[in-house]
Amino acid sequence: MSEVCCEDSSIHTCIFLTFWGHGVAGAYPWLSGEGRGIQSLPHTCTHTCTPLTLESNQSNYEECFWSVGENPHMLPLISVALVEGKALGGGAELTTACDFRLMASGSVIQFVHKHMGLVPGWGGAARLVGIVGSRNALKLLGGAVKVDSELGVHVGLADGVLKVDQEAERAETGLQQAESWLSQYTKGPAPVIKAVKKVVLSGRELPLSEALRTEKDIFGTVWGGPANLQALANLLFDNNG
Repeated sequence: MSEVCCEDSSIHTCIFLTFWGHGVAGAYPWLSGEGRGIQSLPHTCTHTCTPLTLESNQSNYEECFWSVGENPHMLPLISVALVEGKALGGGAELTTACDFRLMASGSVIQFVHKHMGLVPGWGGAARLVGIVGSRNALKLLGGAVKVDSELGVHVGLADGVLKVDQEAERAETGLQQAESWLSQYTKGPAPVIKAVKKVVLSGRELPLSEALRTEKDIFGTVWGGPANLQALANLLFDNNG
């Protein structure tokens, strides 16, 4: 898995990870391109990946999948996983690697590891606990529960449900709806959106004392910046008007 392209901070603010059709049942089909897509949209970064075979060295296999699982939600970008089909096993783990998860009507997320004599091995369990809490995580993993969109919203695994009318003319696709949904969090100057993600990331991943120092440092990168100065100018103009 290559690194996300994010050299130009003026345009890159979010990434989309989509699942459709029969979805993702594990690392191999995901990495070989079956049922997976990383979409490139305006203001969107793009992942590319190198297919692995089942005969691949296990350490390389794990390293690649760890990279896939950790990159999206650790980046200074806001990410969303759009599930339009089934995300099973390793695919379910991948959904937890994003900041948000949107599910289309009829879609399913299922941690089927128990049925395969396995447990999550690429960070999916740890991230799931952080998303839905330990009790719900135990239920989803221990019961290999089929999580539809309604249950997903109820337990906090899904942040929203998209309804796509395939027959209606000019109906928005799931991806278009997801982009519209995400825009409420990514609209604005890219450096500010990235700073927002960074302070949240530091608060989640770092000890409190270190997170506070990091937050102060990040604050310094936007204080007196173009967006801050423009906002102050607009405020003065409104008050004088």
